[in-house]
Amino acid sequence: MKRILAIANQKGGVGKTTTTVNLAASIAHAGHRVLVVDMDPQANCTSGLGFPKGTLAEGIYEGLSPSEHHGAPRPLRELTQLTEVPNLWIVPSTRDLAGAEVELVNVKRREFRLRDALSPIANQYEYIVIDCPPSLGLLTLNALVAATAVVIPMQCEYYALEGLSHLTETIHQVKASLNPELEIEGILLTMVDPRMNLTQQVANEVRSHFEGKVYQTTIPRNVRLSEAPSHGQPILLYDNRSSGCQSYQALAQEFLHREREAA
Repeated sequence: MKRILAIANQKGGVGKTTTTVNLAASIAHAGHRVLVVDMDPQANCTSGLGFPKGTLAEGIYEGLSPSEHHGAPRPLRELTQLTEVPNLWIVPSTRDLAGAEVELVNVKRREFRLRDALSPIANQYEYIVIDCPPSLGLLTLNALVAATAVVIPMQCEYYALEGLSHLTETIHQVKASLNPELEIEGILLTMVDPRMNLTQQVANEVRSHFEGKVYQTTIPRNVRLSEAPSHGQPILLYDNRSSGCQSYQALAQEFLHREREAA
């Protein structure tokens, strides 16, 4: 079964892109064919996997929007790039994607554009990981309609719980009306500082509220992890001995273990 994961949280700065890049790279490193789809117009995922801003002329935008020349969107296989990590590909994002929210408003089946674009190539990959923008607009909605499951990265802070209830509400609405397959795959605690009491309080509250959904693995605050994107590399290539790398490797193992149990 093809697993399509949306990495989503409408709050910015919670480690969504870091998680997309490093979880995907770690799953690929474990020997699985993985495709990343960058649905964020900021294109941080694209630059974090080795394609600096402005170096690519085309990306997911061309795969979603009808073009002037062809009338139809471009096939994603023509837009896919191989990354430095073996088994890992990306459909990149470019600046043009920012216009898609507005342009798609009047397009037929506008919530299904990404799902329709992925269907011809989905069987070539074992996992597809979608990086969502930090809002609940049409691009995130497309990701949730295309996905089979959502991974929610969240920081251990007071307001995070509030954002989490908004997001779970949206996921339930999408499941009810547009995508009955959609499930919450897991909640990932990021930027964890175990010395802070608040961290423990929030972690305990989330674990009791979402029983069985919160990953045991947590992602620490780690300097090497925050340096890696500026070098256009996942942490696996930038510093595989860092605690950040070990955490994402552990997360990939926990994720794959859950997959095997479910199967």
